[in-house]
Formats: sequence, structure tokens, C-alpha cells
Amino acid sequence: MKSIFLFLFIWGLSISAIAQQDPGNYDESRIPPYSLPDPLVFTNGTQVVTKGDWFKRRKEIYRLFSTEVYGIIPRWHGKIEITPVSRKENALDGLATREEVALIIKNGDKQINALLIIYLPHSSQRVPVFLGYNFYGNQTITNEQDITLTSGWVRNNRDCKITDHKATEASRGAFVPMWPLKEIVSRGYGVVTLNYGDIEPDDRDDFKNGAQLLFDQCRDSTSWGKISTWAWGLSRVMDYLETNSKVDAQKVAILGHSRLGKTALWAGASDNRFALVISNNSGRVGAALTKRIFGEPLDFMHEAIPYWFCDNFGKYTGKENLLPVDQHELIALIAPRPVYVASAEEDLWADPKGEFLSCVNASPVFKLLGKEGFPADTMPPLNHPVIGTIGYHIRTGKHDVTPYDWQCYMNFADYQFSKKTN
Repeated sequence: MKSIFLFLFIWGLSISAIAQQDPGNYDESRIPPYSLPDPLVFTNGTQVVTKGDWFKRRKEIYRLFSTEVYGIIPRWHGKIEITPVSRKENALDGLATREEVALIIKNGDKQINALLIIYLPHSSQRVPVFLGYNFYGNQTITNEQDITLTSGWVRNNRDCKITDHKATEASRGAFVPMWPLKEIVSRGYGVVTLNYGDIEPDDRDDFKNGAQLLFDQCRDSTSWGKISTWAWGLSRVMDYLETNSKVDAQKVAILGHSRLGKTALWAGASDNRFALVISNNSGRVGAALTKRIFGEPLDFMHEAIPYWFCDNFGKYTGKENLLPVDQHELIALIAPRPVYVASAEEDLWADPKGEFLSCVNASPVFKLLGKEGFPADTMPPLNHPVIGTIGYHIRTGKHDVTPYDWQCYMNFADYQFSKKTN
């Protein structure tokens, strides 16, 4: 229960607001009966038999997630301008080259600016990279003092002395443990990250700021929510990475924690250029099954953060059984590309068992496509990863990204990218 309240605090809610929220169900015996939609059965009841059938069925599932859960991502017809900001040849005690790159994302006369920080190991060859958002700005992931302070929207944080959604000097290095840069670079991987608020603010702004302003659209019940917008932003970063001669654009792994874990899964389903997808403690409407009523309540989400989703999603509050999709199908949408899902023992809010069951129930799609799928049907012991085309672990500890998680992700990437596993 302690981890639940920590999670709620991270969401930026006041103590009084927390006290008024339903903490959810944490008793397996109280989970009502539920049935999951079969990803290998068309909506008309016809069985998916061939690979060709699957890719037709995939369109059905993707459309349902778009119109009923995350919102439709509009087609992109704009352009990106790239401006170098800084470069350091011997960053991280000489292990890496560090660059700051500004992306000016334009559509007609409208634009938003996103600041990337990129760490690449010294190599004569293109290198694989991990791409993911950070929560409070690039200056928070490193103790290097010459990193540009983000100018984008950031969430308020008492410890970082952020009170008006503007980054502060006090935030420098605040989240270094979540980004073990030296270890990642030493394993031969690059890191690319940006503040998610550079793409779209995470608040009730009625979609009047951020990337959604680049599009002329009248919103309706299927219009994209913030998760779709952040997923769209990762695709724009991918547009840039395809032009970077130091990056192996065929080996870009996206990852995200919590709400950004939900985002990584949806981005992976929406853009097949991402070679590998990692969900860290993504929970409800991320990797965890929605119809399994455990952990974070859907009515809490609808009350606290309805703007993450399209308006249609609200009609399933308290009526989860009516949802035409569930999260195992989100994982299946990424097939045949590899997916890794991570849970934490104390993070009951995110429903670790529900995350595991999504892996189990997505596996038949990967197997149909000739992949290994998920080689487990019972929860593994703590700190014992299960590795197939779908990977999973549940570790000791709370809602967080830890060095142990990163070691598992790099081992998985080594395995999938045909490198020797350390």
C-alpha cells in the first residue's frame, strides 16, 4: 500500500485528493469473472489462420485501440529542422560523445521545439540506441552541469523546487539512478532522451498547447489524447534518428516507465520502425489487463487523467467488460518485433500479475508469425527473467526504474539484436 501512495504522489495529487480516491482492489478473490477478446478471431467470429489473416485482423484491433482507447493519431505532413546545440567528445569520463540537438517540428506556420540529449559510445560503426522520454528535463538524468536546462513544460515537483511547470537548477541530476548512462554506453548502446513535456504538457490544458496545436482539427470522441501525442513525438524523434549517421536506425529500442510505458507500447504498435519495445511498470491501460479488476481503478483514471485517452474511453468506466480490446492485444500489435514487460513486487497499483497475463495471452500471435512467443504460463520467481520474443520479469522493490531493470533490458536487446549476452 505504501508504494501506491508513493505512485499517487508522483502523479502530483494533493494529500487530500489522494484520501478521496478509491485505492482499488488488491484481493485476487474479489476480481470478478472476465473474458478476454481473442486476438486470433476476427470481429465477425472468423478464425485467424495465416500470417496474412493476422495482418488483416491487426488492422481491426489497431482501429479499436485508436477509436476507443488512445485516440486516432493524425497523419503527419510536416517537416523537422535540426539545430545542433552542443557537443562534447569525451563525456561520461571519456566513454561517450554527448550531443544536444534541437528538433524544430513544423507544420505550416506552426511549430514546437524539442531538445534531445544523445550519448553514443565511441565506435566506427553505427550503434543501437535506447530511446525514451524523461519526466523533468534532460538536466535531471546526469550530474554533468553543462546540460541545457529544459525550457519545455515540466511537472511540478517539491524536491526539485518546481512550482510553475518550469525546470529549475535544483533539478539537475535528480533522476540519475533511473538512467545508468555509463553502464549503458559501456555495453555498446547509445541513449537518446527528451522531456516528454517538450512534446505535450501532461495536464488539463484542453489540448491548447504542445504538438496538438500543429494540426487543424475539430476534436471529437475519437480524437487523440496525450498518450497518442507522446507516441507521435517518439516517431518524430525516429524521423531524425534515421538521418543520424552514427545511429543504427534498424536497432532503436523504445522504453518508458509508468505513463510513458503505456506510451512506449502504443508507439511501438503505431510505428513499426521501432525494433524493440520496453514497458516498465506501465500498469492499467499499459501492459496490465484492463478487464482484470485489480490495482489502479479505471474510474480513478477517468477522474484524474481523462486527457491521456480519447473521450470514448470514458464510457467503459465501471463497464470494463464492454471494452472490445484488452492489453494483451496491444502487445500483440507489436508482433513480430520483440517486447519486454517489467513489473515490481510492491507495485500492486500497476498489477504485476495482469502485466504477466498480457504477455501470456499475446504469445499465440507471435507464434503464428513464426516467433518464439512467451515461454511461460506461470509467474516466474522474483528477479528471474523469462526470455522469448516477449520478455518479462518481476523484481523486488517499488514503482521505479532500477539498474537491475536496465541490465535486463540490455541483456534482452543483446539477445534480440544477436549480440553476445553478458
